[in-house]
Formats: sequence, C-alpha cells, structure tokens
Amino acid sequence: MQLKQKLSVLIVLLFIVPAKLFAQDNQFSGWAALFHSQKLSEHWGYSFDGQFRSHDQISYLKNVLLRPSANYYFAKNKVTALGYAYIATNGRTASGDKTFRPEHRIWQQYTYSHKMGKSIAVSHRFRLEQRFLGNTAANKNDNYFAQRFRYFARGVIPFKNDSAVFSKGPFLALQNEVFVNVQHKNKVNKHFFDQNRAYVAVGYRISKMIDVETGYLNQYIKQAESYTLNHVAQLAFYTRF
Repeated sequence: MQLKQKLSVLIVLLFIVPAKLFAQDNQFSGWAALFHSQKLSEHWGYSFDGQFRSHDQISYLKNVLLRPSANYYFAKNKVTALGYAYIATNGRTASGDKTFRPEHRIWQQYTYSHKMGKSIAVSHRFRLEQRFLGNTAANKNDNYFAQRFRYFARGVIPFKNDSAVFSKGPFLALQNEVFVNVQHKNKVNKHFFDQNRAYVAVGYRISKMIDVETGYLNQYIKQAESYTLNHVAQLAFYTRF
C-alpha cells in the first residue's frame, strides 16, 4: 500500500466519530496540558500529566487533572503502566452557586507504538480505569464507583519526511479516543458509550525530548437523555527524558 493511501486510512480511522451527531448543547472551552515521561532504567520509568480545562466560553476553570504513573517497558515500543489520577471538578448551579466534586482513579494501560511508512509515528493506548467519584458540595449522598475503558490512537506526521528519525521540525498530529462504560453505567450516563474525542493539531518538535502543539479537539459526550458537543482549543507540551 502506498504511503498516501496508508495516511488516508489512518486519518479515516482516527476520526471515526459516533454517527449520531445531533448534539443538543454546543460548548466552547480551552484546555492546557503537560505530558511528561521519563525512563529510569532499561525497563522502568514514570509518567505524569497535568491538565487544566475551562468551562463553556472559558468562563471559569472547570477541571484540574493530575495523573502520575509507574511504567514498565517490555521493549522500546511496548509499555505498561499503573497509575493514579485526581480530578477536581468545579461547577455552577443555575442560581450561580459554586459546586465542587472530587474524583479519584486507579488505572492500568498498555501502549504499543510503531512506524507507518518512513517516519509517521503511530501509537495505540488501551486503558482501564476505576473511578471513585466523591460527593458534590450540594449532595452528600451521591458518591459512586464505576469502571471505564478507553482506546486512544495518535499519529505524528512530520512536514519534512527526509529522515527515519524525526528529531526536529514542524508536524501534524491526529488522534482519536473512544470511552465506554464497562461497569455501573447507570451511575454515569446509563449508556455503554460515554464519549469520543477527535483531535487535530499543528506542532513543533524542538528536540527529541520536547514537543509543543496547538489544535482543535472535538469532544462528543453522551448524557442520559441528551448530547453535548464541546469545541476545545488546546495547547499541549510533551517532554521525554
């Protein structure tokens, strides 16, 4: 298969969004993120990502996410991880009162990376997470536990395809992530399907260790009786040491 054909297939696969796109609510928000990974030895390392996400119209800071993990490298392109995540969710009631809900997660994942063509880097991530959602400020009896599975695929396409190792220069990033509820879906949104995130970005690789990118993320969220389509402007930094 020719490289252009492979790229076309990749783009189609990454942007498979659920067919039912009749969202009842459209939102516009901004996300900022830092993704860091560090190898300590041949087989061991750790990762951390911190994210800050606004509410609709960037009216206030809605989510703060802190997610560390311990990683085990079977090979350069095969990694497992065991991690923890803390998510703080701020909200507002119709009357303007502030709300807060904490969430703790334990998660396990497997990541497989490979090349497509000469220099297109593709990664696949499979993550299972156990979610412990705490009470809201308004309701002291609405905490619950649920499990969710996530599949993530990402491709990094250098603008200059002149080397097998991409170490510096501009690139295009395409990714998609699908979320499904595998336990206690009635506590979440009453559906197996939870959400989909499709993303396209333009970035610059400063060195083998640092990337910076900015792009558009389309977050399609299934709720119990409705749909939300969140249009997100994202700024992200990636560091690898």
